[in-house]
Amino acid sequence: MTVEMLTEITNVEFGKMINAAAATLAANAEKINKLNVFPVPDGDTGTNMSLSMASGAQYERDVLETDISALAKATAKGLLMGARGNSGVILSQIFRGFANSVEGKQTLSARDLADALMSGAQTAYKSVMKPTEGTILTVIREAAAQANQSAKETDNVVDLMADVTQAAQIALNKTPDLLPVLKEVGVVDSGGQGLMFVLQAFYQVLSDNFDEEAIQAPDNAELDQMVKKLHAGAQADANLSPDDIEYGYCTEIMVQIGQGTTFDHDFDYDTFYQHLAQLGDSLLVINDDEIVKVHVHTENPGEVLSWGTHYGSLVKVKVDNMRDQQQAVIDAQRAEEAKKSRLQMTAPVSDTAVITIAAGDGVAALFKSLGVHTVISGGQTMNPSTADIVTAIEKSGAKKAIIVPNNSNIFMAAEQAKEISETPVVVVKTRTIQQGLTAMLGYNPNADLSDNAENMLDMIGDVKSGQITHAVRDTTLNGQKIANGDYLGIVDGEIVVNSNKLFTTAENTVKSMLDDESEIVTIIFGEQAKARDAKKLAEFIESIDEDIEVEVHDGGQPLYPFLIAVE
Repeated sequence: MTVEMLTEITNVEFGKMINAAAATLAANAEKINKLNVFPVPDGDTGTNMSLSMASGAQYERDVLETDISALAKATAKGLLMGARGNSGVILSQIFRGFANSVEGKQTLSARDLADALMSGAQTAYKSVMKPTEGTILTVIREAAAQANQSAKETDNVVDLMADVTQAAQIALNKTPDLLPVLKEVGVVDSGGQGLMFVLQAFYQVLSDNFDEEAIQAPDNAELDQMVKKLHAGAQADANLSPDDIEYGYCTEIMVQIGQGTTFDHDFDYDTFYQHLAQLGDSLLVINDDEIVKVHVHTENPGEVLSWGTHYGSLVKVKVDNMRDQQQAVIDAQRAEEAKKSRLQMTAPVSDTAVITIAAGDGVAALFKSLGVHTVISGGQTMNPSTADIVTAIEKSGAKKAIIVPNNSNIFMAAEQAKEISETPVVVVKTRTIQQGLTAMLGYNPNADLSDNAENMLDMIGDVKSGQITHAVRDTTLNGQKIANGDYLGIVDGEIVVNSNKLFTTAENTVKSMLDDESEIVTIIFGEQAKARDAKKLAEFIESIDEDIEVEVHDGGQPLYPFLIAVE
């Protein structure tokens, strides 16, 4: 049913809008990821926006107040802490501006909604040092402008959001005209597409057309969160023997009350609950008029299922063996302790903690050998959130911190962490692992933050960064025809080589990086390469110029068989 007239957004509609947006982004994350301009296997805009919005939705669900002001503030805080990648940070800034605009409001009128969207657009633009048109910024600006115009003509928030989504779609479709690289590759802006899903979800909720079955919104999050809290303590105790677990099966069912051929009991909560309470512990039962959801730890999962069928039709069944899960926790902790024992290379404690982001045990070991205090696992395929970086700063216990992101898509989250942290922080904006390693050569644990930042940035001026990976789709970029599966040689952000052979790509990439002033080449081989491959590449380099010094390291990084630095 379509709502023809709605003049006020209450806490009920707002909560549904935020959670629907989170669910829609989650369902379409991979579609957004595939809009990555570079056809490499680390497109993560959809993942970043989805995880950022999920954090905002979780904060919104945790608020007990019912005024829009409190809900919007919580959503913005959740997005801020959960923001990943530049797209996630910009999304958080849109909601930050939204929340500032609705401060003190119990509900939202059409005018209020338009003002909030305009404030969101303005805040997002201010958060970017050099705003680029043809991106998410363009889409939110055009959407907000239409909201402002529509609010002059209607009090109906449904009509206003219909106009907003239409304007946003037009703006999104025009992004290739504003960014030529989008037109060449044949895609729209990925961040803009993510925002489009958010605005569409808002409209679908307000018009009562959001399909909660087709896209499972986080309406079941209450039980899920309670279950996670129940399990968190037990799973954290790796000293617990699996044999000491009294009730070994974590059992969850969902029953559609009064439906199906086995239904023979009218639902009564107390009766339903008391019988299950006799079958185990950690019992949770949540119900509405149509569905009852159950979580219980038991030795008799079959009896739990049987009891549920008396009250209706089973629509979900999940049984996990907790003894096996506990053994897995023990094994994982032992493996982690063994790994830590191999990597006891943490820098001596000083007033300054250097925090970097990298993937691969070998790469992490290289950073720690150069004085890095904390390596946050992540980078190309999983950008850390603002909260991840803030937590690393706090846990370091240092009086000041330096963040070395090694990826331009982490810059904004790092800057947000800098603003939030009570510890003085500088961000040394390294774009690659190679730049990060070279920057560490300029780090002095006894120097102040500004001197360190200056010296570390000076170090990366002469390093060239090469990456070898593979294409995940057919495309044409900068006039180069690239086939799905081709190996790609990327130098300082530009694809310079592509072929169907790994070693040919690596050779030609290195040749494009070398010049008369080249002295040192560092090869870091990853999961998809072997030591003999790196040795062969090193021998090739030495055959070109025997005076060049070649270093080889096992980085263990995913997706990139070779990372190459030339200095």
